[in-house]
Amino acid sequence: MKHLVEVEPATATAGPAYRNARAKDGLMQPPPGLHSCWDIFRTAVEKYPDNPMLGRRRVVDGKAGEYTWVTYKEVYDVVMKLAASISKSGIKQGACCGIYGANCPEWIISMEACNALGVCCVPLYDSLGAGAVEFIICHAEIQIVFVEEKKIAELLKTCHATSKYLKTIISFGGVTNDHKEEAKNHGLSIFSWEEFLITGGSHQVDLPEKKRSDICTIMYTSGTTGDPKGVMLSNESLLVNVVGPDSVIQYVGEVFDQDDVYLSYLPLAHVFDRMFEEVFIFHGSKIGFWRGDVKLLVDDIAALKPTVFCAVPRVLDRIYSGLTAKISSGGILKKTLFNIAYKMKLDSMRKGIKHEKAAPFFDKLVFSKVKERLGGKLRVIVSGGAPLAVPVEEFLRVVTCAYVIQGYGLTETCAGSIVSIPNEYPMLGTVGPPIQHIDVRLESVPEMGYDALSSNPRGEICIRGSVLFSGYYKREDLTQEVMIDGWFHTGDVGEWQPDGSLKVIDRKKNIFKLSQGEYVAVENLENVYGVLQEIDSIWVYGNSFESFLVAVVNPNQQVLEHWAEQNGITGSFAELCKNPRAKDHILSELIKIGKEKKLRGFELIKAIHLDPLPFDIERDLITPTYKKKRPQMLKYYQGEIDALYKGSK
Repeated sequence: MKHLVEVEPATATAGPAYRNARAKDGLMQPPPGLHSCWDIFRTAVEKYPDNPMLGRRRVVDGKAGEYTWVTYKEVYDVVMKLAASISKSGIKQGACCGIYGANCPEWIISMEACNALGVCCVPLYDSLGAGAVEFIICHAEIQIVFVEEKKIAELLKTCHATSKYLKTIISFGGVTNDHKEEAKNHGLSIFSWEEFLITGGSHQVDLPEKKRSDICTIMYTSGTTGDPKGVMLSNESLLVNVVGPDSVIQYVGEVFDQDDVYLSYLPLAHVFDRMFEEVFIFHGSKIGFWRGDVKLLVDDIAALKPTVFCAVPRVLDRIYSGLTAKISSGGILKKTLFNIAYKMKLDSMRKGIKHEKAAPFFDKLVFSKVKERLGGKLRVIVSGGAPLAVPVEEFLRVVTCAYVIQGYGLTETCAGSIVSIPNEYPMLGTVGPPIQHIDVRLESVPEMGYDALSSNPRGEICIRGSVLFSGYYKREDLTQEVMIDGWFHTGDVGEWQPDGSLKVIDRKKNIFKLSQGEYVAVENLENVYGVLQEIDSIWVYGNSFESFLVAVVNPNQQVLEHWAEQNGITGSFAELCKNPRAKDHILSELIKIGKEKKLRGFELIKAIHLDPLPFDIERDLITPTYKKKRPQMLKYYQGEIDALYKGSK
């Protein structure tokens, strides 16, 4: 495996430990002289004071204009004012500060003020489910929250439980009189952004010394049933990862630098975007914020002209669909020319020719139009959060004239840990080799038939290195479940490829990600839906290439026949299961109970197949103890599943 070097031999249950061949003399370390995330920003201000840092589009009469910018020095001045106000309000080093809202300059400024004071930044977000914001504030004992103006009402709803800890709320924008009245009723102080900035007055802040081992941020994540888990990330984890992306594009002689432009739209509450924003702050680059509407994303891209674009597969799927639809709607001459150009460039890339040299004539004549649609300056596309479909990855590699990189990582590994090498066509469909700051090994999963010691090594992906999280906040029990002898057990199953790249092929537990990166705990959902009297059993299915769930349902024969009689529908039980009205009825009942139980939008089932035959041992769909055999169920119902997804798009 040419891109790997073995650092530890195999054991009885695990394959050898590997690291990137470029790290054979030692794993990558944090940048010298930096001890905290505050140092990333501080040194950037010293090096690039007049560089534009944060930009947003001003919207006048519903029309968005060009991006307007504030420089690194201007941002620093606001950060220091904010730090003075936070300090004067009584927040001490090591305390937790919440940030709640969509990406915007105030988000980053609040984060940097926390970094300056050694205050632990805790993103709040409601996509973790009902009650998550309330839970996080109480669990992390958050005393102060910065919040997007339109989220204030949502935050105030939690005060019956959170006012035990929460004392101060600061809006990114303004505050209404109603908000002030309600906050007062709960004994809280609430400020507009401008009001709070002046509360520090002339208060001089002596910034405390910060260590690499200090916890910089706690990011709450789901992934199992139960309450969200607080993933503690130290300064060291973030500092080591800052140099990771550079090490990847250095394979093709590229670097990130102060001329780069990054579009901030993936949630800063997630580690994927947070990590990349730190990278570009480190380099003195521009960070431009989107307007918050996915339908306007391409327009924001065209206005900002980013050089680097990070995305989850769902976004890239939309871009792919939009581009292919535009191509299909063109005249026969344009379509023919595009198809010829595509085939010639793809054939060249398959032969090992780098994308920029594969078809320069067609890049100018045909693909430059696609490049212009994405701003005209895009040079790197990074996909993460879930697997990217091979046809989409291939298409983007050919038509965007940019490096397309697919990565793998978790909040616990502080984002990207394993990343494909730019311009290596054989790595299509894989996540590449490990970055130079971790060791990786596969551990056998015998109950699923995965053997890490076979000639085709497959097993649970385990990661070791200083980028790893410092544990789950207040949950040492959960930490010990996944951290064993220094190795973090990801729960994902991987397969080594002959060239040393890794392919993610399965999930060890019955938890998976949808294409937008959201985790689904399938057994929990089946328990929720299973209480419905209209059904006897349900198998919920989703995968990382789709954004929604489908299901196969065994209806209750007596209940369904009674419903049919009341609605004037005749036929045998098997015929009723094929009846579109019966399907619609049961689906509506499933959605109804899902909403009653406060399931999140992506946990609601979008389409169902009714099977009159109960899941049985004879068809190898269940075990003797009635546990579902999920791989066998997928194999058996594959045709129905494909039809459900096709019919729901």
